[in-house]
Amino acid sequence: MAAPDETPASGDPAEVASPSIRAIAVVAIVLGAALRVASRSPMWLDEALSVNIARLPIFGTSSGGGDDGASTILGALRHDGHPPLYYVLLHGWMDLFGTSNIAIRSLSGLFGLLCLPLAFIIGRRRGGSLLGWLAVAVVAVSPFAVRYSDEARMYSLVMLLVFVGWLLLDDLLRLRRAGILRHLALIATTAALLYTQYWALWLCAAVGLLTLFVAFRASDPGLRSAARRVILCLLAGLVLFLPWIPTMLYQSAHTGTPWASAMRPTAMVAWTLCSFAFGDYADAALFAAVLFSMIALALFGYGRTRESIELRFRPRAQFAVEGLIIVAVIVISTVTSVLAGAGFAPRYSAVYFPMVAVIVAAGITRFLAPRIRLLVALVVLLPMLGGSVLSARETRSQSSQIVEAITADQGSAVERAAGGGAGDILVVCPDQLGPSISRELDRRGSGPAIDAFSYPARGDIHFVDWVDYQQRNDAADPAAFATEVAKMAAAGQGRTVYFVWNGEYRTFDGDCEAIASVLGSTMDGTELVQSSSSAFEHASLIRYRPR
Repeated sequence: MAAPDETPASGDPAEVASPSIRAIAVVAIVLGAALRVASRSPMWLDEALSVNIARLPIFGTSSGGGDDGASTILGALRHDGHPPLYYVLLHGWMDLFGTSNIAIRSLSGLFGLLCLPLAFIIGRRRGGSLLGWLAVAVVAVSPFAVRYSDEARMYSLVMLLVFVGWLLLDDLLRLRRAGILRHLALIATTAALLYTQYWALWLCAAVGLLTLFVAFRASDPGLRSAARRVILCLLAGLVLFLPWIPTMLYQSAHTGTPWASAMRPTAMVAWTLCSFAFGDYADAALFAAVLFSMIALALFGYGRTRESIELRFRPRAQFAVEGLIIVAVIVISTVTSVLAGAGFAPRYSAVYFPMVAVIVAAGITRFLAPRIRLLVALVVLLPMLGGSVLSARETRSQSSQIVEAITADQGSAVERAAGGGAGDILVVCPDQLGPSISRELDRRGSGPAIDAFSYPARGDIHFVDWVDYQQRNDAADPAAFATEVAKMAAAGQGRTVYFVWNGEYRTFDGDCEAIASVLGSTMDGTELVQSSSSAFEHASLIRYRPR
C-alpha cells in the first residue's frame, strides 16, 4: 500500500518502489551520468557550427559580415535558422570554462543531469516512488537523452525546460497550487522554450488548445479559472517572443532543411521511437517495439491480477492529457512540415521526450507481480543502456583524422602567414564539412600557413550560410570553381591543395566529384584519408600538387 504522501492526485494507485527497483534506478543514474561525459569524438557539423556562432559577440555592428550583422551571434543566426537562447548561454559558458570539447559539451551535460530529479518528481507525483524511480531510470539511460546531454546543441536544454513547464502546469491545473511566482515561472519557461527551439511552438500550441478546451468546458469552476490563467501565461510568453518573430519569419522563408524532406507521421513516430529506445542503429526497431508496448500499457492497460493485464479502449486518466499533447504535437508538426516542405529529424522530438519517457516508465508499473515488473524493467532499460554506450563510442566526425593528416603532410609547424595567402590551400566540399574541420584547425592553434575556403561560395569554413541554400548550390559551377583553385595553386612557386570532400550531400549532385576531376586533370593527386562510413560525418582527403 502506498504511503499517504505518495498518493497521486490523479486517483491512480501509488506504490512504493521495492529495493530492487531502487537499486536498478541508482545504477542507471550512475551509468547515465558517466555516459553523459564519455564521448571523446571530434565535434561534427551541428556542434562545431554552434560553437563557431557562440564565439561571436552577442551584439555589435557588423565588421565584414554584411549589412545584417552576420559577425554577431544574432546576425549569424539569421543565416543559420535557430533561435538564440542556447547560443547566448554557450557564449557565457565558454567565457567561464573555456573552449575545449569537454568544457563546451558539459553545458548540455548539466542540463541533462538536471532533468533527472525533475523526472523523479513528476513520476512520484503521478504514481508514487515506484514510478518516480522508474522514470528517472528511463531518462538516465535513454540513448536520446544521453546523446543530447553530450552534444553541443540545444536539445538537452529543451528537455529540461519541458520538464520544468510540465511541473508548473501540474501545479497550476492538477494540484491547484496557485501563486504569482508559479505564473511568472510559466511565462518565463514558455518564452525560454520558444527562444531555444522552434518545435516548442507546436508544443505550446498543443498545450494551449487543450487548456482552452478545459477553460470553457470543464465542469469545475475552479479548474476553468486556473486554465484561463494558464492561457494568459502562455500568451504572455509568446509576447516575450515577439521581438524574434521577424528573424524567425526570415529564417522560415530562406533557411529551410535542404538535407531532408517532409515525412509521413508514421515514419516520424517510428524513427523517433527508435532514437528513444536504442539510437540510429539497424536493430533499433526491435527495441522501439518494446517502448511502444510500454506506452500502450501505460495509457490503456489495467493490471487486474499478478498474471494478467486488461486493455481497454478508454485511456487511463493518469497520463491521458500528456498522451493527447504528444499526439497533437505530432499532428501539428506533420501538417506544418508538409505545408512548408520542411524536413524532420528525431532530435526535434525533444519537446515531448520527457512525457514519453515517464509514460514508458508507467507502462512498467502495470505489471503487478514484483518479479515480472523487475524483468520488464530490465528488458526496457538494458537495450537503452546498450544504445547509450554505442552512442558514446561513436565517432561523430573524421575531422580530427583529416586535420592530423594535413598537419603531418605539411611537415614542421611554422607561424601562420599573415592573411594565409602564401600558404597551402584547403578546399572543403560541400561547405557542411567546413565547421568541423575549422574546429580542429582552431584547436591546434598556430601551424603551417593554409588558405581555407569552402565550395560553392568560397566562404569561411567556420560557417554555413543556409540562406537560399539549394538555389545557390544549383547555380554554382564546380568546373569553374576548380579551375580557379588550380590557378591559385599554380601561382608563384606552386601551392599544395588539400581537398576534403564527400559526394553524398543533397543539392550537390556530382559537384564535389567534378571538382576532384578538374583538379586531378591538371595536378598530381594522392588520397591521404579515405572516407569511413563508421564515422557519422565522414569525408575523404586528397592532396594535389602542381606538376
